[in-house]
Amino acid sequence: MAAASRVFAFRDARWAPDPVLEPSAAVRTPQPVPLVIDNGSFQTRAGWASADPAVPAEPLLRFRSLAARSRGARGGAGAETQVGNDLGSPEPLRWLLRSPFDRNVPVQLELQELLLDHVFQRLGVASQGCVDHPIVLTEAVCNPLYSRQMMSELLFECYQVPKVSYGVDSLYSFYHNKRQKWPCSGLVISSGYQCTHILPVLEGRLDAKNCKRINLGGCQAAVYLQRLLQLKYPGHFAAITLSRMEEILHEHSYIAEDYIEELQKWRSPEYYENNMHKMQLPFSNKLLGSTLTSEEKQERRQQQLRRLQELNARRREEKLQLDQERLDRLLYVQELLEDGQMDQFHKALVELNMDSAEELQSYINKLSLSVEQTKQKILQAEVNIEVDVVDSKPETPDLDPLGSEQSLEDVESINEFEPLFAEEQPEVEKPVAAVQPVFNLAEYHQLFLGTERIRAPEIVFQPSLIGEDQAGIAETMQYVLERYPKEQQAILVQNVFLTGGNTMYPGLKARVQKELLEMRPFQSSFQVHVLT
Repeated sequence: MAAASRVFAFRDARWAPDPVLEPSAAVRTPQPVPLVIDNGSFQTRAGWASADPAVPAEPLLRFRSLAARSRGARGGAGAETQVGNDLGSPEPLRWLLRSPFDRNVPVQLELQELLLDHVFQRLGVASQGCVDHPIVLTEAVCNPLYSRQMMSELLFECYQVPKVSYGVDSLYSFYHNKRQKWPCSGLVISSGYQCTHILPVLEGRLDAKNCKRINLGGCQAAVYLQRLLQLKYPGHFAAITLSRMEEILHEHSYIAEDYIEELQKWRSPEYYENNMHKMQLPFSNKLLGSTLTSEEKQERRQQQLRRLQELNARRREEKLQLDQERLDRLLYVQELLEDGQMDQFHKALVELNMDSAEELQSYINKLSLSVEQTKQKILQAEVNIEVDVVDSKPETPDLDPLGSEQSLEDVESINEFEPLFAEEQPEVEKPVAAVQPVFNLAEYHQLFLGTERIRAPEIVFQPSLIGEDQAGIAETMQYVLERYPKEQQAILVQNVFLTGGNTMYPGLKARVQKELLEMRPFQSSFQVHVLT
């Protein structure tokens, strides 16, 4: 139960801009050292391929393969382009972000040029408009010839590089982590950000005609997890961003060895409490009125009463002015009757929607009484220090025949303030208890991760979960193996190698072993390895 009480906060880490590195002399003498660029659809990495101990063997540059170009500042400045870690955080610029990749094939060469400019500039290799280092560039397996042609044109004509070598990143990983004597055979499962590949290798060479690709990877898992949590927590729709979903996938998700059996486990309340992860969204801990003392509450109440008193006095003055104008009009019509101007008198009665002089006299009496009452209340409010009490009954008769603009809604709106103008009774001082919130605000801003931890990464084995009409890793792996005779199948399964970003999921190796156990003949052997 200790794990159930743990709450994980989103790091929301900002990317630090990449510094401009000064290349050491070892990368130039006695001859330029090759520059290795891992051109991945999720992350671009660059470093030097040198045996000199003075040159770091690890990549010197790591950044997301993203670029954003603004539309220019208001002052007339040109468009500003930001690449990789210079973006700081991707979410504010999510709608401006562009990637040169379609799946894992570079198709937007102008964006690819921005990424290469960033690499060469930050590594300090650009000299007099050219790059004099050989380039080793990774690409997708069976990369289209047109894409390689455009990339070669970019490197040779734009950067004037002397040599270019292309290679498949998953095969580089397989050769580096080889478990058998060279030349070795094996089945490479490369699951990355955009795609998953099944690559058979026989005697050290890739059998390209039997390679298969699944158009699913970490990107689709992040989008699927985002939709799941947005449907589960519609109140936090905007806070459930793709960056946070990627963080959940990297740190809180795992692949179930048996998906159906794992879902049955999650139905148990005890298992749910022990394995559920709570993700804390940022929130403000300030509640209005929750920390006010009794004196502050009393002062706030007095301010509200003063504002309402001023509003009521202003409405009374407006009402008095309006009633006085109506009374003057009715008195003018009455003078027409006294002066004997009967034609004009009857015409005025029709305009007022009245039938006789008696009805006119009745309205004059009511309006006179209303005007006198309003004047008295105004005088009383000016003298009286206490809060005035608004009469709950309508103060004016129904004067709709006169074209009255004072409707019943206006009277009711004034009556709504009546409880606030009531005379205050002396209250006995009571101990003020601590104000408890209606609900736990921090818990309201928490995302409870249950089966979502396994549902998102499961799509690489069951693409039908997101409506994709594709085969998963297990079906594709079986399809590839069945294209070989049984002797070669036995050789391939002796070295099943897992590589790519999705190998970070806990449980992936056990899941592949389970799938192989189900598809392989009885008492046959196989071995599964993960990159180191």
